[in-house]
Amino acid sequence: MPRVLILCTGNSCRSQMAEGLWVHLSNGSWQAESAGSKPSGYVHPLAIRAMGELGIDISSNQSKSVNLFRDHEFDLVVTVCGNAKDSCPVFTAAKQTHHWPFDDPADASGPDDEKMVFFRRVRDEIKDRIAQYLDSLL
Repeated sequence: MPRVLILCTGNSCRSQMAEGLWVHLSNGSWQAESAGSKPSGYVHPLAIRAMGELGIDISSNQSKSVNLFRDHEFDLVVTVCGNAKDSCPVFTAAKQTHHWPFDDPADASGPDDEKMVFFRRVRDEIKDRIAQYLDSLL
């Protein structure tokens, strides 16, 4: 089974959503992991909520350090933010690496209903990008 590692700084929003989306969109044919260069220690509640709207449960996910995966082999490593691209170790064993930057929904301000607009937009952008990648493999 091919393996993907999605990297972000805090591993609380974008990379967590991407992990859930990758498994969902690949119909379980990929193993997905996510990690952060400076893990926040939690998965953002609004990321969990945004994914739940698509029927994808990431509520049991944990924010993890990229160091947990240093010695693992991956078919693909994707960074979803500039900080992760610059600060994460290079995975020389990865067959492919890509940088797909997305806005950080954790930066959204206002009441939760306004923040959710931001989370949904970023979630949908990530979903579209992963779907394009997976379609390109067919």
